[in-house]
This record gives sequence, structure tokens and C-alpha cells, in this order.
Amino acid sequence: MARLCLSLVAALLSVTAGPAAAAPPQPSRTFLIVLENREFDAVIGNPEAPYLNHLAQRGALATSYFGVTHPSLPNYLALLGGDTFGIAENCTECVVSGPNLATQLSRAGIAWRAYMGGLPHPCFTGAAYGDYAKRHDPFVYFPLITAVPARCKQIVPEALLRSDLRHHRLPDLGWLTPDLCDDAHDCSLAAADEHLRTVVPQIRRQLGAHGLLILTFDEGTSNVGCCGAPGGGRVATILVGPHVPAGTTLAAPANHYSLLASLEDRFGLGRLRRAALAKPLAPALFKPTE
Repeated sequence: MARLCLSLVAALLSVTAGPAAAAPPQPSRTFLIVLENREFDAVIGNPEAPYLNHLAQRGALATSYFGVTHPSLPNYLALLGGDTFGIAENCTECVVSGPNLATQLSRAGIAWRAYMGGLPHPCFTGAAYGDYAKRHDPFVYFPLITAVPARCKQIVPEALLRSDLRHHRLPDLGWLTPDLCDDAHDCSLAAADEHLRTVVPQIRRQLGAHGLLILTFDEGTSNVGCCGAPGGGRVATILVGPHVPAGTTLAAPANHYSLLASLEDRFGLGRLRRAALAKPLAPALFKPTE
């Protein structure tokens, strides 16, 4: 009798419980990696960079993409803020006023995090530390970021990227500037390529159904630029994601302002400064995230 009652209870529970709930969909993420000082032809087809070239073959390669000037810092500011702000050197005491992509995201309630190679602790604003260089970290030049603790604490050492990947907590927009060796500034392209090989596969696995990984360089070694104007050299820019057809070539002229415009469009944000006038990079690949 007791066994019969237990069977009836089990049957009743199976009816009331219904089928198991489906796992929630994985959020789609956008992740940008910025490397250093290589012209397009020094990267694409170079046997020292087999992983970078593998990514170019697996995704979309922009063949007419340019830095906006020299040296490094104004290019990073262009990517984040839509202008060089009149800065033409790698200054470490200068500041830049006004909104930027990070503040736009914060105000829209969209999670972001900037991972910086060699950074000693979150929100470090010093000029240098070991293989960390402030000039490659545009976030710390904006008081609208550094003066707001909730924003400034999102500028973190690259080591935290491993933790975020391990716990599946990448932000909606991630930015990685590796340290001076791993970004190819002080070390070989082969060293940077090997670093990418260790971290990019983990990022790609967590992009989500509509995610996008962008890899670019801050500047090249020439002065060629977009649309007939002088610039910071022709650089390799690669897009990889579930919706990016392998082997795609993006031939339309573009630069860092184009990339910022594309990111702002993707997150439904207004375009800042020179990004407002730029033609977006591959609009079909930067469809708004979920």
C-alpha cells in the first residue's frame, strides 16, 4: 500500500512539475582588442602571426582601415571619444573633457570593462608601471570616468579577464589593451600573436549568439589615411563572430572614427564628435545587440 502511495505521489509531481525549463539564452557581447604599431602588410600574410591570420580567414578583414594620426595616444582617444582633442603627443598629465563611449554606456545601463595589461590595480592613473603604459589606456584621461568611482573601478588589470572568463561574467562591451610586450609594442609580432592565441579562444566561446570580436591596431608606421586625408597608417582590422561569414573582405575606407560609430550604433547610442560624420564599419555586422 505504501509503495502504491509513493508511486501515485511521484506521478502527481511529474504532472504538476511539467517539462524542465530551458536554459536562459547566453547574452551577446562585443569585445575589442587593440594592438600596437604595425602596418597592414606587416601583419596579413606574415608567418610570424599565424593566429592573427587564422582569425582573418575565419572572419572579416577590413582592407582599407586606417589609424587617424601619430603617435599612440590620440588614436586611442579617437577610438574612445571620437576625436584627438588636439593632442599630438603621448602626454601623461593631460586630461580630456566631455563624454566618451564608456560614459555613454554607463548612462544607458550597459555594462563595460577595460582590461589593461600590466595595470597594478583597478583605477590606477599613473604614467607607467612595469609593462603598463598610460598612453595606451584612454579611459584614464577622462575625468568623467576617473572621478566617478563606479566607472573608474571598471578599468582593471588584464589578470581579471581570466577570472571574468572563468566565471562567465564578461561585460556587454569589453576592451583589452595588452601590456607593452603582448601588444607588439616592445616585443615581436610573434609574441603578441601567441598571447592572442591564449586568450581569444576563451573570449570567442563567450561571445553569445550575436556577439562580435574586433581586433585592430592603434597605428601603423606610415602616414596614409582614410579618404584622401593624412592618417596613422593602414592597419589590419579583423571582425569575428557567429554571424560573420568566413573569408569576408571589407573594402570600404574606414578608420577609428568609423569603428566608434559602429559600436555606438550597435548599442543604440548617439555618435560622438567625428564619429557622427564617419561612415560606419560594416553596418551589417554591427547589428544592435539583444
